[in-house]
Amino acid sequence: MKILLIGGVGTLGTAVGSALTEREHEVITVGRATGDLRFDISDPEQTAALYEQAGQVDAVVSTAGDVPYKPVVELSAEDYESAFRGKVRSQIELVRQGTRRVAERGSFTLITGVLSRDPIPTSSAASMANGAVEAFVLAAAKEIAPQRVNAVSPTVFTESLEKYGSFFPGIPPVDLAEVAQAYVRSVEGADTGRIYTLS
Repeated sequence: MKILLIGGVGTLGTAVGSALTEREHEVITVGRATGDLRFDISDPEQTAALYEQAGQVDAVVSTAGDVPYKPVVELSAEDYESAFRGKVRSQIELVRQGTRRVAERGSFTLITGVLSRDPIPTSSAASMANGAVEAFVLAAAKEIAPQRVNAVSPTVFTESLEKYGSFFPGIPPVDLAEVAQAYVRSVEGADTGRIYTLS
């Protein structure tokens, strides 16, 4: 399959790209400043340009989403709008615009995260964004068939425990390799409207 991988050079994106490449897929990485193609998908016009340059693909995989972390009383309206643009609208646009660019039985796999179901202090913007993406996946799956859409919702990565583990006390981590396999399942399987929770 020809697969667009958004955020393909980040921590998760690298693992997902390796897993897909090992299964002999053609993976095209997309990032703001690095990757095979350089586009900022938080801008709908750049998403359109991305699809125009990439041409027809079999699957779109997203491993990227930017959200701010602050206490509720310190988050501004712009912070919440930033979370929406960076993780929700960006991924909605991948699907909305992508239905015309992805194969008839192709798929979209989006990224959410544990904070939609198990928030931590300072995570209200991230929790909001994750929950919105998951709700979108459930709704969109009913409308875009036979194309498919799913989301992967991991907890903190085992490989990132040293940096982020203190923010997730008592929450079991998950290995990047296991998260990458959830993406493989979404791309190669038959599921749609699924939220793959990994913890």
